[in-house]
Amino acid sequence: MLYFVVKYLHVIGAAVLLGTGAGIAFFMLLAHRTGNAATIAAVAHIVVVDDFLFTATAVVAQPITGVALAWQAGYSLREGWIVLSIVLYVVTGLFWLPVVWMQMEMRNLATRAATSGDPPPERYNKLFRLWFVFGFPAFAAVLAIFWLMITRPLIVLFD
Repeated sequence: MLYFVVKYLHVIGAAVLLGTGAGIAFFMLLAHRTGNAATIAAVAHIVVVDDFLFTATAVVAQPITGVALAWQAGYSLREGWIVLSIVLYVVTGLFWLPVVWMQMEMRNLATRAATSGDPPPERYNKLFRLWFVFGFPAFAAVLAIFWLMITRPLIVLFD
């Protein structure tokens, strides 16, 4: 029974990571397209809260539940699909951490612009473009991890 509880938590965590990644990108893009600093500030505020509340929680839970599942199922952490999943998870984190900072900075810039009645400054636009670019490898890595979790392909990395 414990195995299924841990598996349930792992699948929920994976769904949260995928869902928050897609949702945050979608809502930030829509807010950005308005060009309205107040709209951008409001959405960015929610996005930052979402990232700290949901995404960060799942980011911490995933490795714990993943290692617990591997141990309970008798998988070695040296299995190719697990090693590749871990590498992709680290890649995701390397892109996600700067994105969190960018989101906070975009929120602050948009809030200041909205308060003064100005459009978002050029620095906001530069950060948004970088934020957008950083999202692709992170999201692709999450999708690849999903594939690896589902298919558990035989990938020989170590003899």
